[in-house]
Amino acid sequence: MSLLKKLHSPEELKSLSVKELEVLAGEIREKIIDTVSKTGGHLASSLGVVELSIALHRVLNTPSDKIVWDVGHQAYAHKLLTGRLERFDTLRQLGGISGFPKRDESPYDAFDVGHSSTSISAALGMAAARDCSGGDEKMVAVIGDGSLTGGMAFEALNQAGDQNKNLIVILNDNEMSISPNVGALSSLINRKMTSELVVRLKKEAENFLSHVPRIGKDLLKVARKAEGSLKGFFTPGMLFEAFGFDYVGPLNGHRLETLIPALENVTHLEGPVLVHVLTRKGKGFEPAEKHPSQFHGVGPFDKETGKVRASKGGPSSFTGVFGSTLSTMAEKDERIVAITAAMLEGTGLKDFSKRFPQRFFDVGIAEQHAVTFAAGLACQGMRPVVALYSTFLQRAYDNVVHDVALQRLPVTFAIDRGGLVGADGPTHHGVFDYSYLRHIPNMVVIAPRDEVELQRAMLTGTLHDGPLAYRYPRGKSLGLTLPDSVEPLSIGKGSKLRDGNDAVIFALGVVCHEALMAADMLSGEGVSVGVVDPRFLKPLDRELLVSEAKRTGTVITVEENVRQGGFGSAVLEMLADEGVSARILRIGLPDRFIEQGTQQQLYARYGLDAEGVAASVRNFLNGDRSSASSVASSI
Repeated sequence: MSLLKKLHSPEELKSLSVKELEVLAGEIREKIIDTVSKTGGHLASSLGVVELSIALHRVLNTPSDKIVWDVGHQAYAHKLLTGRLERFDTLRQLGGISGFPKRDESPYDAFDVGHSSTSISAALGMAAARDCSGGDEKMVAVIGDGSLTGGMAFEALNQAGDQNKNLIVILNDNEMSISPNVGALSSLINRKMTSELVVRLKKEAENFLSHVPRIGKDLLKVARKAEGSLKGFFTPGMLFEAFGFDYVGPLNGHRLETLIPALENVTHLEGPVLVHVLTRKGKGFEPAEKHPSQFHGVGPFDKETGKVRASKGGPSSFTGVFGSTLSTMAEKDERIVAITAAMLEGTGLKDFSKRFPQRFFDVGIAEQHAVTFAAGLACQGMRPVVALYSTFLQRAYDNVVHDVALQRLPVTFAIDRGGLVGADGPTHHGVFDYSYLRHIPNMVVIAPRDEVELQRAMLTGTLHDGPLAYRYPRGKSLGLTLPDSVEPLSIGKGSKLRDGNDAVIFALGVVCHEALMAADMLSGEGVSVGVVDPRFLKPLDRELLVSEAKRTGTVITVEENVRQGGFGSAVLEMLADEGVSARILRIGLPDRFIEQGTQQQLYARYGLDAEGVAASVRNFLNGDRSSASSVASSI
């Protein structure tokens, strides 16, 4: 029987030899590769921290001691070590375990995560709570080198160093390479320098020197400077020591025989400590080691060859259309620059970055900076396009308000992954952007229904003398033929797609096509329903929407956003302001965080597919408001 199958809790790791732990690491990698090859997921990052996960659970007493994983997409080994082997095949599936740590999934998951740069803040808060209650638990934050580009991480480092609380920060560095000789020497130095004997002798020496009459303080400064020079010669720890952390590393993150004793020594240190661990993304799976970016977040693949299973073909993605169109636009307009936050490939900007390297900026995981940086570019006459996922733009809300909209600057926000995104679940669904953008003064918000309309929205954005956002979904476009020339949209003008006398559906964004199919279904039942694409969340086409509401007397709004403060709310407010009396049904997402699942499963579950929209409209017209798939509102 395998070691992994016999493992029931992390406590059992303490009785295993290093050789047995190495065997266990191989079994964990095999299980991760086998599962992710079927479900998709974050492969390379999880493979890179297998030994680190084992070492942490071996040294710590979890769940009493807390491990906070930054972002959390590297926590698959952690899940396998903490009793979730039997459910691991449900990873990222509807009703299955999450691809990220979740507090309600396991007591070993100390903090819910999914966005970057939060771990040190959370772990520091836990350490402060521990001190308030007189506890002695170990608080550990595991953060990747990429997440350190987020300003929040540095804010937390600053406070942690100032408060001098017992806190361990593990820097999982999977980008830096280091030679075996230097790595071995550094590992040896830090194992010696962090032993209890050396730490005690160091404190005693400092105490002795500080009390030498007249020259003691000067001698102590010299001693500390000498120690810092020696350590700094071998390690890059000066930055962290400037924050008030003791620096340990770099350590080889795949050598358990050195990693475990180093972590054991670190747990006895007082004050904040940063442990620098070098790991290799994709470790143990050659295709992922060679192409870590490709296997960061990957769909199902052949585990023998590493070849990602081909899709059924078809049209380009909305992201692909955005990327190619922006490159074409940039050829004609030298003012266009593109900005993203560590999402070069995810936002479709790879081609742009190669063709216009001087006009492309990847600012790292720093969305707030990205937005204000764009504002600075706009002040000097450029036309910046900030490409971010909807869920990540949330992190820069104040910058959108204060630095862009308040000054009416011509910054365009290309909001990718708008709506339901699938298996990444509630931390990644982009279902709040209608609500948090539409109330901002000076902001124009467009939700194109297809790729042709997306191109028109893009051109409109670069021509508009003010802030403008357009939002588009994850996944394939409709496969429409793209025109040779693109015409901009008229700001605030919608489009009537279908006539109907019994009711009218106002459907914003790609759900327009579900609404059209629903109208076809209802037509076969003798129900005449019109469909309008408002195009603009802000400003609304008041003339078109009000006239259709008056004509039919029954309005159904459909949106891939939460109903609270979204498009349906905007229509309700507009009709109330205009004094229009109409029956209103709002179809959208409820007041809850939406679980993981495929986009198709979630569309069906929340009544956003054609069948769901048709059923809601049918029930509403029959007077059965309670059985509609969404809450109805009337004025």
